[in-house]
Amino acid sequence: MFPMNSITSVLVRCAGLILLAGLFRESGASPRKQRSFDWQRHGGDAAGNQYSSLTQINSTNVQKLKLAWTYRSGGKRDDNRSQIQCNPIVVNGVLYGTSAQLEVFALEAATGRKLWAFDPFSGTSGRNSQNVNRGVVYWADSGDERILFTMGPKLYALNARTGETIAGFGLDGTVDLREGLGREAGHLFVHSRTPGAVYRDLLVLGTTVSEGPGPSAPGHIRAYDVRTGRLRWTFHSIPHPGEYGYDTWPTDAWKRSGGANAWSGITVDEKRGLVFLPTGSAAFDFWGGNRQGANLFANCILALKATTGERVWHFQTVHHDIWDRDLPAAPNLVTVQHNGRRVDGVAQITKSGHVFLLDRETGKPLFRVEERPVPASDLTGEIAWPTQPVPLKPPPFARQTFTEADVTDISPESHTQVLERLKKGRTGQPFIPPSTAGTVIFPGYDGGGEWGGAAFDPKTGILYVNSNEMPWMLTMVPISESGQTQRGQRIYNQYCATCHGLNREGDPQQTFPGLIGVPKKMSKVEATRLVEEGKGFMPSFRFLSDSEMQAVVRFLFGEVTNSNGENVEPGIPYTHTGYNRFLDPEGYPAVKPPWGTLNAIDLNAGAIRWTVPLGEFPELTKRGIPQTGTENYGGPVVTAGGVLFIAATKDEKFRAFDKKTGKVLWETKLPAGGYATPCTYMVNGKQYVVIAAGGGKMGTPSGDEYIAFALPD
Repeated sequence: MFPMNSITSVLVRCAGLILLAGLFRESGASPRKQRSFDWQRHGGDAAGNQYSSLTQINSTNVQKLKLAWTYRSGGKRDDNRSQIQCNPIVVNGVLYGTSAQLEVFALEAATGRKLWAFDPFSGTSGRNSQNVNRGVVYWADSGDERILFTMGPKLYALNARTGETIAGFGLDGTVDLREGLGREAGHLFVHSRTPGAVYRDLLVLGTTVSEGPGPSAPGHIRAYDVRTGRLRWTFHSIPHPGEYGYDTWPTDAWKRSGGANAWSGITVDEKRGLVFLPTGSAAFDFWGGNRQGANLFANCILALKATTGERVWHFQTVHHDIWDRDLPAAPNLVTVQHNGRRVDGVAQITKSGHVFLLDRETGKPLFRVEERPVPASDLTGEIAWPTQPVPLKPPPFARQTFTEADVTDISPESHTQVLERLKKGRTGQPFIPPSTAGTVIFPGYDGGGEWGGAAFDPKTGILYVNSNEMPWMLTMVPISESGQTQRGQRIYNQYCATCHGLNREGDPQQTFPGLIGVPKKMSKVEATRLVEEGKGFMPSFRFLSDSEMQAVVRFLFGEVTNSNGENVEPGIPYTHTGYNRFLDPEGYPAVKPPWGTLNAIDLNAGAIRWTVPLGEFPELTKRGIPQTGTENYGGPVVTAGGVLFIAATKDEKFRAFDKKTGKVLWETKLPAGGYATPCTYMVNGKQYVVIAAGGGKMGTPSGDEYIAFALPD
């Protein structure tokens, strides 16, 4: 017989093991994997798949979710122009994120209690105006833990435990991203909004640059030493002489052209030592007469050696882009069943609503891609590329054409007015070049797919992606058009109208303010300083001469300026009327619903399994109109528990969907729009899902909260 104390000890140990086993069985984990239940990278993991193996919250109990904690990050602007687009990361029970004013903070992930915060504007006279940050990067080695993040043109390294800058990194903890571009870039717009990716002791980073008709910085892809901030390698996305792709541009393009930048995210194949980057369009977005050619490596999926930046392969999704068809999100690194075998692939979503599925080793398409003839351009000096690549599988997850049959029918008045406007423009097929008559861009500048990215379930081979179906109207305007000969107005049309509009009314939904009332808001001195230095999304215009700068300021103040003097950016003959959504008289999209969707795409078969509307306009529902979906920003997260989480919608709701059917299982109203990608993680045996409710897009109110949900105890 066992002594009583031995029996008690055995029973206690058995009970503890049974309890522990039950805990891990509920979470879908094993004790050895407990530490992996963080959300360690932007997008969840190195592959960017926005997937979690957690099952504690699942399709049978998700409707029981309750508020677990809220963190007020601060920085909300009263004019509703601030946003939070951050996908927070969670490492060792600590959540790291950014505020609307770009403070970086660390919280207890189980409670939301603040551990520290770092303000990049501390000790400076300026504050963040409209800029955004989509997350941070964590790196650790031998007890050295760091948070790397970007604010505008600066890269910072912080101590992950204290939030203090690391003096040995760059210059007092910062690196200026405008340095090392091979040309004078101090006056150019060079920002980084999306986190880079870590490979060993390297941070691979892209940037956001201007893509308007004015001077633009090149979109170099660079790798920095995580310990020192030293630049380790550079990949020229606009090739230099002797480099692959140089012959796809004019001979001097590397000296003057800009864009072709990797702004939207980076993923890493750590086993192969490769980084995968999507690039954007070359500047100017809508007229490329001064950059004739296919323009490698703009609009490309790039595979580079992580240690050297050497090109392994590329695939171009748009040749000589004149439609602003940036690749909008990091590619997903996936494994699929293809022709009877498992294949490692790269899945890239696009603004046009396509998925390019490529072999990860070679870059060759797994499904056929067809080069289709497209219309020629009639703009002066423009030579549109004669064909464009279109994947035949999977089918597009957004409609590809806007014809008279697609005109909205939510009311007779809306239908009539939209139809009348549509007949005056050019529409009816993809890749119609920009024109002075007006060209419908559909899907629009913001997708189809957008920067929220796609989620991939490795167990099923299903890719989940939300989509916008908003038409936009692009109208080109000759800079020297009759009646616009004032010097200040000519300069304004060249550089400012693309955001603020020719009529200076701006676009609140795009966070571009109107400029009609400038004299009531600031003095000429203040306006000149703003033009010279830039602020938030607005770049510096230091490249203008003093007289040109004064001319545009005088124009904004209603003063006449003569047409004599210096030329304005020779060689660019066009501007455009701004980024204009094509809306009906009530302010809804001009096309028939759905206006926003959530889609499940089987990458094994190249087929769409289901599509459901994403979001709702309650006022239209009350009128008896079926759910329309809304424009949406921010991506999904899918879990092994059978649930897909996404906010993103204009109705400011956070939802959980059944990943098998697309049925809504749970929803809650947020205090502001959740225009970010959520994260999910487990701490102390409890699974949480967190969304940043920063609002501020599509004309909705701004917010400052991070909100965590969990099942009740």
